[in-house]
Amino acid sequence: MSLYPLKFQPILKDKIWGGNKLKTVLNKDFAPLPNAGESWEISGVEGDISVVSNGNLTGNNLEELIEIYMGDLVGDKVYDQFGMEFPLLIKFIDANDVLSIQVHPDDELSKERHNAFGKTEMWYVIEADKGSELIVGFNQEVDKAKYVAKLEEGKLEEILNNEPVKKGSCFFIPAGRVHAIGKGILLAEIQQTSDVTYRMYDWNRTDDQGNPRELHTELAVDAIDYSFEKKYRTDYETEINKTTELVRCPYFTTNTLEFDKQIEKDYSQLDSFVIYMCLDGNFTIESEDGITTEVTKGETILIPAALENVILFPKGKTEILEVYIK
Repeated sequence: MSLYPLKFQPILKDKIWGGNKLKTVLNKDFAPLPNAGESWEISGVEGDISVVSNGNLTGNNLEELIEIYMGDLVGDKVYDQFGMEFPLLIKFIDANDVLSIQVHPDDELSKERHNAFGKTEMWYVIEADKGSELIVGFNQEVDKAKYVAKLEEGKLEEILNNEPVKKGSCFFIPAGRVHAIGKGILLAEIQQTSDVTYRMYDWNRTDDQGNPRELHTELAVDAIDYSFEKKYRTDYETEINKTTELVRCPYFTTNTLEFDKQIEKDYSQLDSFVIYMCLDGNFTIESEDGITTEVTKGETILIPAALENVILFPKGKTEILEVYIK
C-alpha cells in the first residue's frame, strides 16, 4: 500500500491548568473532559502511540507504520538512528493557568536515570492573552548553591526570567533550561520523544483530594543548566509566501510559512519525514501521485519521507509550522 500524507487522532490530556482554547481556537473535541491542557498530535511515547485517522491506513498506529515502511516513512537516516521509535513528540498546549516550573534532563542523564532520551524542545505562541508571560531561564548569574538557597527560601521566582509574549513569539528550550508556560497562552510545542519532566516548584497547588503534586527537586538539581543568557527569545523575520527558519538543532528543524498562493515543496534532498502544523487557515496538499489531502486549522499532518514533492494550495491566508530532522 503506497504512503500518503497522514493525519492522526489527537490524544487529549486532562491537566489541572488546562482550558478550552484547544476547542474554541483549534477545533479539538475533548469531550467528555471538562477542559484539556494538551493535544498530542503525533506521538511515539509508549502508551500514547498515535493512530492514523485518514485514508487506507486508518486504525494503524505509528509504531506499526514504522515497522512496515521503515525509511520510506521516516527517512533512512532517521530509521537507522531511532529504529521503531518515532523521534519527535508534537503538541498543542493550552495553559489556562501557569504550569509548574520544570526542567528536562539531557540525553546522557536521561539514559543513565530513565533509559530514555532527553528532552530538548521549542515553543511557538499561537495566541496569548494580554499581559501573558513565560518563564525561560534565569535573569542573573546563578550557580547550584544559589539556586538551592532560593528554592529552600521559597524565593525561586526572584532568579527566574519572565518573558512577555504575543502571537508568533518563539523560544528554543534546550534540555537543562528552566521553564514554565504562563497563564493565557496557547502554543505549539515540538520536542524530542520523551516524557521525562522534573517539577521544581508548583505554586503550592493541590489536586482534587487536596494533595500537592509530586516534585522532583533533588533530581532537578543535577539536570539544570545554570548558565545565564542575555537573550532567550528567538528573533526572526517573515515574508509572505517564503519559508522562514525558526529553530535548527540536532533533534529537529522548525520553520514557519505564511502563504496565500500555491507553494511547491521539494524534499528530494531531505532524508526525513516532514510535519505540518496548521495554525491558521486551510489548505490542500497534492502529492506527486495526484492524491489530495485537505488540512484545516488545528490539524497536524505527517508527510512520509518517500513523498519528495508536494504542492500546497491555500484557501485564503494560511499559516503553518514545518518540522523535520536534518
